[in-house]
Order: sequence, then structure tokens, then C-alpha cells
Amino acid sequence: MNPIREFSARDAEKKARSLFEDFKKFAFKGSVVDLAIGVIIGAAFGTVVKSLVEDIIMPLVGLVLPGDQGYAGWVWQVGGKVVPYGKFLGALVNFLIIALVLYIFIVKFVGWLMRSREEQAAAPALTKDQELLMEIRDLLKQRTAEVAPPAAPPHA
Repeated sequence: MNPIREFSARDAEKKARSLFEDFKKFAFKGSVVDLAIGVIIGAAFGTVVKSLVEDIIMPLVGLVLPGDQGYAGWVWQVGGKVVPYGKFLGALVNFLIIALVLYIFIVKFVGWLMRSREEQAAAPALTKDQELLMEIRDLLKQRTAEVAPPAAPPHA
């Protein structure tokens, strides 16, 4: 056997295992998995909102406004070309609903959670050392008040 060939085969195997281990560490970090879950939930949420807009909101708008095919039939005829602005309006309503929900969730709900955590962290409990130091301080204040001569009355 050729010793150079064995060494390079072992070296390649080590590199492959190292690459796999590095990838495994990266792929299964908490933040990467959380991001993947967030993307999947976000896509599912987008689908639900799209259905809400296309199947409920825009047909109700189509009942109020005139049109044969609802909002999907709203088109402009420009030089023999059809511009389906109704579909754009549906996409715009879809975007506005998603933006509103994200605003409510991120700005209001998460902001409320962060403020409550900050309030809890603002007043940490005193340690035993801090309690003892406060007792010593209070005793020293009491002794100096007992030892200090009474103040002279002000001169008129």
C-alpha cells in the first residue's frame, strides 16, 4: 500500500467529518431553528391573511361597489391592454392587514412584555450583604444623633 494515499484518504475523511460537525453545530443552533420556525409560521400566517383578503374582505367590498366579477374583475382598458387594478387592491389590503397585525404584535405586545421585564429587573432584591450594610448605616445614624449636642437656638 502507498502510505501517501492512506494519509490523504484519512485526511479527507477527517475534513469531511469536521465539515459535517461544523454544519451540524450551525444548523441546530437555537437561533437558526427559531428563525426557520418563524419563517414557516410567517408563511402560514401570510396564507391565512391572503385567504381572508381574497375570500372574505374583497368579496364584501365587491358587494358594495359595482362590478361583475368582484374586485378581480376591476380592470382598466388602456390601448387594448387590460390593467387588473382590482388584484392590486387585493394585494394592498393583504399587505395592510399583515402590517397591522405585525405592528400590534411587535410594537404593542412585545413592547409591553419588554417594559414589564424592565420593571421587574429595575428593583432587584437586596442581597444579605446589602441588608447588613443598611442595618449598620441605620445604627451609625442613630448613634450620631444620640451623641450630637443639641443645636443652639438661632440669634435674634
